[in-house]
Amino acid sequence: MSIYTDYLVLGLGGMGSSALYHLARRGLKVLGIEQFGVAHDRGSSHGDTRIIRKAYFEHPNYIPLLQRAYELWRELEQESGKQLFNPCGLMVAGPPEGEVIQGVHLASRLYDVAVEKVSAAETAARFPGFQIPDGFEVTHEPEAGFLYVEECVRTHIECAERHGAQVSLNEKIQSVTVNDQMIEVKTEAQHIIASRLIVTAGAWSSACLQELNLPLEVVRKVLFWNPVQQPVYNLDQGKGGFFFDMPFGEFYGFPSLDGMTVKLAEHGGGELIVDPNHLNRELQATDVSAVARFIREVMPGLEPEPVRHATCMYTRTPDGHFIVDRHPQNQGVVYGAGFSGHGFKFASVIGEILADLAIEGRTAHPIEFLAANRFSDG
Repeated sequence: MSIYTDYLVLGLGGMGSSALYHLARRGLKVLGIEQFGVAHDRGSSHGDTRIIRKAYFEHPNYIPLLQRAYELWRELEQESGKQLFNPCGLMVAGPPEGEVIQGVHLASRLYDVAVEKVSAAETAARFPGFQIPDGFEVTHEPEAGFLYVEECVRTHIECAERHGAQVSLNEKIQSVTVNDQMIEVKTEAQHIIASRLIVTAGAWSSACLQELNLPLEVVRKVLFWNPVQQPVYNLDQGKGGFFFDMPFGEFYGFPSLDGMTVKLAEHGGGELIVDPNHLNRELQATDVSAVARFIREVMPGLEPEPVRHATCMYTRTPDGHFIVDRHPQNQGVVYGAGFSGHGFKFASVIGEILADLAIEGRTAHPIEFLAANRFSDG
């Protein structure tokens, strides 16, 4: 027997939980399906914390979206009574002529984002525990910080349910059929006909939307928690996050939340994954080498060997930018995919955008640069 729903959301990680919430808060009948549990660690929206920042060096077109994302995270905090965002600030360091530092300054100029250039003399006093490489420029963004990632996902779902959303957990998708007449989804337990569909399936996006041949690749990424040798990175002492543009990679991390470890990772690289259902979650010797080198060269207050790790997946596009669009065969289907390891901070606004597209077929947010047709030939 078929179940009929007005709006269906597939995948309730960072983006899907937000889309579910934004549909439900508008009083719409919505069902969300998640193949794992709430705020699970099987995909890309886990690991305790995610950086959020406005001086977006990846592309200045993201900044209007970030400005709205900040507003929406604050609204969700107010509605739920939970702290989801910690504005601890972010230090960014790299060669002055590099894309990262240049991008930070461009964002600051174009959108009046608060960014402070920190002199070499000030750096040692303000950021103890870091050995800044010779010739690097250091900036500080006071409005940046981090999101409590699992709590953000959990809160979006809880608030969506309070607004009337239905949620099915631990239910795998067997097939998604989209044509100009119908939207049909079969799961292990249900056969669903939907008027509108939002696909936010992360590393499983290509499998859900096979007919689109989306230019996505999935890579395995490892997050590390390394022991502190001295309390120079502690959040309770006013320390913030960091991002370094090194000659051998880009590295980022967070203040120590527990006084015992610092979470950090390499942003680039990653082993290509053929099947996201079979991700190797064991720590490999090759996983540690780049981050250990970074620690030895830049963070002498940390032990180079981690005491904890977590494995997640980046779903990347060729240009590193997201895809947010409508299905060409059925405009009732919208999707967000390819968030390329830097998408979670946008989850609050991406959910709003996906809801706009599903309801109205358009959004007031400037997302033209995220359209799928940018990868078309010609």
